[in-house]
Amino acid sequence: QVQLVESGGGLVETGGSLRLSCAASGFTFDRNWMYWVRQAPGKGLEWVSSISPSGSGTSYLASVKGRFIIARDNARNTLYLQMDSLKAEDTAVYYCSQNRMGGGRGQGTQVTVSS
Repeated sequence: QVQLVESGGGLVETGGSLRLSCAASGFTFDRNWMYWVRQAPGKGLEWVSSISPSGSGTSYLASVKGRFIIARDNARNTLYLQMDSLKAEDTAVYYCSQNRMGGGRGQGTQVTVSS
């Protein structure tokens, strides 16, 4: 059974940093692309970042490029998202998922950036 458990969210001030983690189980983690998506209040799911199975390939939403870094530790079956220079518009529930559309995502972790 696939399970994705996100953690690391919280309340930070504009310009602050957070590191999100996602513990994965129930599938062959190191053979799968992994994704972070988010959902801001009153809006739909938005893709944020992707990472290849080896970690060598990454891509980012334009608005987070240069501020967020996606990474993975295949030995620990864990996905990360380092978020720096946070802005109020980054406020959302963040999910790790098995596809770009948010399929198979976990329960999410709330990130709130106060302005």
